[in-house]
Amino acid sequence: MNYVEFFEQLGKDDIPIAGGKGANLGELTNAGIPVPPGFVITAETYRKFVTKTEIIDKINELLNNLDINDTNKLRAVSDEIKQLIKETPIPDDIQRIIIEAYNALCVKTEDDVTVAVRSSATAEDLPDASFAGQQDTFLNIKGIDDVLENVRSCWASLFEARAIFYREENDFDHSRVYIAVVIQQMVNSEKAGVMFTVNPSTGEEQMLIEGAWGLGEGVVSGTVTPDTCVYDKESDKEASYIINTKKTMFKKDEKTGKTIETEVPDDLKDKRVISEEELKKLTQLGRRIEKHYKKPQDTEWGIENDNVYMLQSRPITTLKNIKEVKSETIERNIILEGLGASPGTVAGTVKIINDIDELDKIKDGDILVTTMTTPDMVPAMKRANGIVTNEGGVTCHAAIISRELGIPCVSGTGKATTTLKENSIVTIDGKKGLVFEGGEVAKESQEEANQIAQNVQIATEPLLTVTDVKVNVSMPEAAQRAYETQADGVGLLRTEHMMLATGVHPNKYIEDGREDELIQVLVDNILKVVDLFYPKTVWYRTLDAPTDEFKTLEGGESEPDEANPMLGWRGIRRELDQPEILKAEFKAVKKLLEQGYTNLGIMLPLLQAPEELKRAKELAREVGLIPHKDIDFGMMVETPASAIIIEDFIAEGLDFVSFGTNDLTQYTLALDRNNELVSKHYTESHPAIIKLLVHVIEKCNEAGVKTSICGQAGSKPEIAEKLVEAGITSLSANTDAVATIRRLVAKIEKKIVLDAARKQ
Repeated sequence: MNYVEFFEQLGKDDIPIAGGKGANLGELTNAGIPVPPGFVITAETYRKFVTKTEIIDKINELLNNLDINDTNKLRAVSDEIKQLIKETPIPDDIQRIIIEAYNALCVKTEDDVTVAVRSSATAEDLPDASFAGQQDTFLNIKGIDDVLENVRSCWASLFEARAIFYREENDFDHSRVYIAVVIQQMVNSEKAGVMFTVNPSTGEEQMLIEGAWGLGEGVVSGTVTPDTCVYDKESDKEASYIINTKKTMFKKDEKTGKTIETEVPDDLKDKRVISEEELKKLTQLGRRIEKHYKKPQDTEWGIENDNVYMLQSRPITTLKNIKEVKSETIERNIILEGLGASPGTVAGTVKIINDIDELDKIKDGDILVTTMTTPDMVPAMKRANGIVTNEGGVTCHAAIISRELGIPCVSGTGKATTTLKENSIVTIDGKKGLVFEGGEVAKESQEEANQIAQNVQIATEPLLTVTDVKVNVSMPEAAQRAYETQADGVGLLRTEHMMLATGVHPNKYIEDGREDELIQVLVDNILKVVDLFYPKTVWYRTLDAPTDEFKTLEGGESEPDEANPMLGWRGIRRELDQPEILKAEFKAVKKLLEQGYTNLGIMLPLLQAPEELKRAKELAREVGLIPHKDIDFGMMVETPASAIIIEDFIAEGLDFVSFGTNDLTQYTLALDRNNELVSKHYTESHPAIIKLLVHVIEKCNEAGVKTSICGQAGSKPEIAEKLVEAGITSLSANTDAVATIRRLVAKIEKKIVLDAARKQ
C-alpha cells in the first residue's frame, strides 16, 4: 500500500484508498476533464501514522467508556485527541514521501505551489450521511511545513466532538476510522460554483448551475447567495438565469496568502457571474462528466483566466422520479369526519385514552384516540399507527407532532372518544380527515401515503432557491427525519417536549437546587439537533407551554386554573415572571456555544412590548450569553401588537423575526384555534393577517433583519407566494412539507423574475 497516490493513479473504485473526493478527482483526471493537479495521502497513511507513533493506544484509552452525553467531557476528550495528533511528529519515512510528492507538484513552477488540503472520507469511515462534512478543508496552503501541519489538522478533525458523538450513536468502532487527504493545486478562482447535471428535485433534463465571485467556498458553505441558472439540455439553451446580490466573496489575501471573506465590489454585486461563453463550456463539461459516469452528477467548478476547472464530482445516487398515481377506489363506510391534520392512510386497532395513566395500552400499530394529545403522550404517539382527536385544528399539538413523526392524524372530530369503539378496527385518512370502518386501505390511498413518505425522504441535493426553506423540529427524536429533507436549517426548535418529557416541572428543578440538571437536559436535547444540522442555523425557541400542560408534572400542582390557557400565562410573559427558567435556557445555549456550536439562534415567544425583549436580553447578559459574537437574538411575531409596532422591537435590537401564524391568526381573528366549534372560521389567508405579515417583512427588510415563518400558513401556496413576493428571507415548514414548499418557492421565484422581465 502506497503512502501517496497521484490523481493519474486513481479511479472511482479507489474510495477505500483515496476517499470519495480523491477517487473522483482521479477518475476525472483520467477521463480528460480539466482538473487542477494533485495527489492523495492515502487512508493507509493515516493508519500507519497513528500505529507507528503508538498514539492510537492513547486515543482508544481516552475514548473508552466516554459518556458522549456529558458534553463537557466529550469536548475535553475531543480537544485532547486533536492536540495529540497535531503535536505528534509524522514519522520520517511517511514525511519524506509527502515532501517528494509536494516537490513534484512544484516542478512546473520555480516557487512553492499553493495548494488546498482537503479531507477525503472513505466509504468505511463514514457509513452514515450524518457524518458528511465533519472533517476540515484548508485553502491557500504554501510550503511543505504548512502542508504537513495541515495534513495533521485534517487527521485531527476526525475527532471533532460532533464526529465522536455520531460514531458512538451509531455504534461505529473508532479504531476503524481512517481518512485520506487530498493535496491539490489551488485554482485562484475569479468565479466558482456548483453544477447539477439534472434537476436534483425532479430528475428533469435540466442542468442547475450556481455561481458567485471568488472561491467556491462561499457557494458551498451557503454564506453567499449565488446566481442561479437553469439550462435545458434538450433544447441546449438557457431556460432561466436569476441574478442575485452577491454581498461577500472568498479570495486569497495577497499580503498574507490566507483565504479571507471580503465585500464584493459594488460594480459586481448585481452583475451576472456566468457569461454565455462560460455557460457553454460548463454545460459541455457537465454532459461529458455525466456520460462518463453514466449517471447524473453533482459537481463543483472554478474559473481562472478564462479556464474552467472541475474541482469535484459525485453521483446523485438517490434521485427519485415521482410516478403518477392511478385512482382505484373501494367502498368504505365513513364513521367519523374531522380535519386532515397529517397526511397518509393507515389502519389499526382503536385505543381510547381518557387519562395519562392509560398510555401503556398503546402498542405498535394502534390508533391512538383521545380528546387532545399532550407532550406526555409523545412516547405513545411514536408507537401509534395514527392519531384521532376530539379537539384541535390543523395546528394543534396532535397535528404538529404527527406530521413530524410522519404518521396520519385526524383532528377536531368532536366525538372520536365516544363514537369509536375500543379495540375496533378502523382506517384513517389523514389527508381528507376521515375515519372509516374496517381495516382495508384503498390502493390509491396506500400509494398516496407511500408517495408522501418518498417525498419526505428524497435524499438528493435540494432544488436551489434564493428563499431558504427550513424545517420545524418539535422534539430531538424527530431531528433525523427532518435532517433528511435537506432543509436549509431549523426555523423552529421547540423546547416544550424537552422540558415536559422529564415529568418534572422546570421550576421545581430551580426550587430544589437542581438547576444544573435542568440545564444538562436542555444541552443534551438541543445538541441532538444543532449537531446534526451543523453548520446550518438552528433557531431555538424558549419555553412556550400553556399552564394546562404543566399540571400533570411533578411540581405542577400549583399551576393556576385558567379559563383559556392559550390566552394566558405562557411564553415570554411567564418566563419573565419566572426568570430562572429562562436563565437556565440561556445557560444551556451558552454551554453549546462554548463547545463550538455557533449555529444557534435564540427566539423569544409571544412578545407584545419591546420592554420584554429588553428584559430578556438583560437576563442573557447576567449569565454571560451576551455579548457573544456567535449568538443571534430573534423573536416570534405572533401577537397583533408586535406586528403593528415591529419598528420599536427592531430599535431594541433584533437579528431575525419569525411569524407564528397559528397564534397570530387566533389572536387577530379572536378565536381559539383548539376549539373545533369555530375551526371553520380559522384562516391564515384573512386579509388582515396578510397585511400584518407584509408590513413586518417590509420594515424588517429596510432594517436588515431576517424574516421567516414557522406557522402552518407557510405551507399554503397562496400565502407563500405573497410572502416570497414581499421579500421574506425563509419559510420553515413541517417535515412532510419541506420538499413541496421548496418546489413551490422555486416556481414563485421564477414567476417573479419572469414578471419583472416582461415589465422591462
